[in-house]
Order: sequence, then C-alpha cells, then structure tokens
Amino acid sequence: MSKLPRSTILLPVFVPAAIIMLLLVIGTAINPEAAGALFSDVLSFTTETFGWFYMLAVALFLMFIIVLAFSSYGSIKLGPDHAEAEYGFLEWFAMLFSAGYGIALLFYGVAEPVMHFSSPPMSDPQTIAAAKEAMQIAYFHWGFHIWAIYGVVGLSLAYFAFRHGLPLSIRSTLYPIIGDRIHGPIGHTVDVFAILGTMFGIATSLGLSVSQINAGLNYLLPDIIPVNTTVQVIAIALVTSAALVSVLAGMDKGVKRLSILNMLLATALMLFVFVVGPTIFILNAFMENTGSYLGNIVERTFSLQAYENSDWIGSWTLFIFAWTIAWAPFVGLFIA
Repeated sequence: MSKLPRSTILLPVFVPAAIIMLLLVIGTAINPEAAGALFSDVLSFTTETFGWFYMLAVALFLMFIIVLAFSSYGSIKLGPDHAEAEYGFLEWFAMLFSAGYGIALLFYGVAEPVMHFSSPPMSDPQTIAAAKEAMQIAYFHWGFHIWAIYGVVGLSLAYFAFRHGLPLSIRSTLYPIIGDRIHGPIGHTVDVFAILGTMFGIATSLGLSVSQINAGLNYLLPDIIPVNTTVQVIAIALVTSAALVSVLAGMDKGVKRLSILNMLLATALMLFVFVVGPTIFILNAFMENTGSYLGNIVERTFSLQAYENSDWIGSWTLFIFAWTIAWAPFVGLFIA
C-alpha cells in the first residue's frame, strides 16, 4: 500500500497566521464600525509617524534597482547557469502585469486623475495646472517606484531560491544576515508577517474591485442590481472562486491563460480609447505627462508636504506605497 504524500503546509507558519486572520475576520464582522475606526487610527498613526521612513525606503529600493540593473551584477542569472526561461517574454509580461497592477490600474487609472483634477493638493481645482498635476501624480504613483518594491522582493527570492537552493519564501532573503536560523522560529515569524501583509493587500484589492464591479453593474442594471454589501460579498465569492480555479489549474492552464486574456482585454480597451478618443491629444498629452513625471520624479520621491498642513500625502502616496509593500511578498513570490 503506497503512502500518501506528506503535506507541504508548514504548521508553525500556517497555524499562527490562520488564527490571527480568523480573529481579525471575527472581530471585524462583530463590530465593523469599531474595526473601521481602529484601522483608520492605525493608518493615520503609521503615516504621520513613519511616513518619512516609507518614502526613504521606497527611494532606496528604486536607487538599488537602477544601480543593480546597470552594474555588472545585473548580468547574474537568477538560477543555474544552464537554465533556460520557462516562459516567453510576452507570457511573462502578461503574468507580471496581471499580478502587479490588476484591478488597481483599472480602478485608479481613471479615478485618481479625475479626483486630483477635482481636488488637487497644490493647484486650483479644475484648471489646466490641476490637470497637469493630476497626471504627474498618477504617473508617479503607478510608475517606477512600485515596480522597484516588487523587483527587490522578486530578485531576492529568485536569487536565493533558484541560485542557492533555499526555500521559496520570504525568510530566505534574510539568509545573509541570520544564516541557518531562517529554518527556525525567526524564519517562521518572518513568513507569518509576509502572509498577513499579503492578506491586507488582497483585502484592499478585493475591496476596490468589488466596489467598482458593483457600481458598474448598478449603472448598467439600476433596477436589478443595487449598491450594497450583499452584492459585494457575492462578487468577492465569484472573484475568489475564479482565482482559486485558475490557481488549481496550474501556471500553464490557469494563471498564464487568465493573464494573457486579461492583457488582451486591457490592450483592447486601450486601443479603443486611443482610436475613438482624441487621438492626437492623447499622444501630445502622453509625451507632456511623461516629461513632467521624469522631470519632477526626484522632488516627488522625497516630498512629504512637511510645510503644508494637509493629510493628502498620507491618504494617497503613503497609502499606495504601503499597500504595495504589503502586496510585495505575494507579487515578489509570483515574479520569482
């Protein structure tokens, strides 16, 4: 009689993470208002107290990635010397795009410039200056910086897992610091925090996506589909089920095909807007917005609005960067 394969679940990581997540879900379900107020207070405290650290960390991530890419270290293969790429560039790009941006770009790609145009942090609302500032901010929030965050995690995991044979988990990135202790309690704790960070990242993404789905369906079918929690919970269940089926089908049959479909739909949407919309204006604006983004990238990277009495930076830049850092263990693992 053949033995069943041993479970790959690491109990010292799974059990604490599952208990903490269960307690968070139960606590939030029992008193959503109190939980919302608590999360809001924690967010405010974190952004006000450690906002400078977040901005500095992201700046260092970006500088590290740029230096690494253009130095001799950039040619190191993230795996054995004889290894070949498992996926083509377009397949790989589609999967990275879907994992790294996903619903965030579809939601904020439209919402953020419109909101900054209506209520800009520095300019007068609904002016040409506000339009330029809105696009510059949107480029900054979804440009090089978030990919630098993902890149640092992805490179670290890939290097230590495929080049040095360590476990494909966040703990392996600490091997140069703590050595073989990554296999003990310290390593377990690191992975627990990585799981919790991923949970908060998924919660944010799902919250944004189902709100958008609910609003869109209500706009199309106002007499049939209302905007309420019930519809959003159903949407979460459907999205989660589709993601689960995709994951269980494997990388080739599930994730890759779904990512390619997602990329094709995103490209079709972009081409539709480009062709039907004011094409020449889009091209001119794209060039001007790109120049504005690159010309002001250093100032925005280190800007914390220290001389303005405003919580805008905490509600936008710090929120997006913190969300990206929370999401980085998952996306970095996926990249690796």
